[in-house]
Amino acid sequence: MKILAIGAHPDDIEVGCGGTLAKYAQAGNDIYLLVMTDGHRGGNRTVRKREQRNSAKILKPRQLFWGGCEDTLLSHSMNKMIQDIEAVLKKTCPDFIFIQYDDDTHQDHRSLAKATISATRYVRNVLFYEGPTTQNFSPTVFVDIKETMDTKFATLLAHQSQVQKTNIEGLSITDIVRSTAVFRGIQGRVQFAEGFVPLRLFINVGGLT
Repeated sequence: MKILAIGAHPDDIEVGCGGTLAKYAQAGNDIYLLVMTDGHRGGNRTVRKREQRNSAKILKPRQLFWGGCEDTLLSHSMNKMIQDIEAVLKKTCPDFIFIQYDDDTHQDHRSLAKATISATRYVRNVLFYEGPTTQNFSPTVFVDIKETMDTKFATLLAHQSQVQKTNIEGLSITDIVRSTAVFRGIQGRVQFAEGFVPLRLFINVGGLT
């Protein structure tokens, strides 16, 4: 299968669905990443792009795409985002798409979710993932990531400039991600899990398709 994960900024994808992507990759599926901005409002753009590439070396996607939009200004780039996403869809023909949830306190995350909903209107399987700024997230799909938690942490630590930028005293991004994985694991009755809210999800007798 072909899996496309889309994020507004470097490290968004790893936070939200890094464990699931690692699991897909280990099973021999093709992974693709699309990052819409270089995240320069949260640090040096050169550093953040380098960190994203370092993280990608761990996940080993078939290709890392960049959207070329301005950090914090995605609400002004709706048409460009839709076109960029559609272009990547034509190149990759993904079976599954993972995208940030549309109820979020960060304007870029909300805008990207809305653009993706439009761009993926003909895609069969689209699932929303969560991040630290997501609100009102009630997942009904869970992926057991016990075997890929270490890989998920490694991808997060590749974004060295962002590890401590959580705005929560005493908590790193790995602390937050671990807590979330435990909580979603409890909901899914496993040790560690990532949760997803489906926009569309098709199943057949043989499983997810």
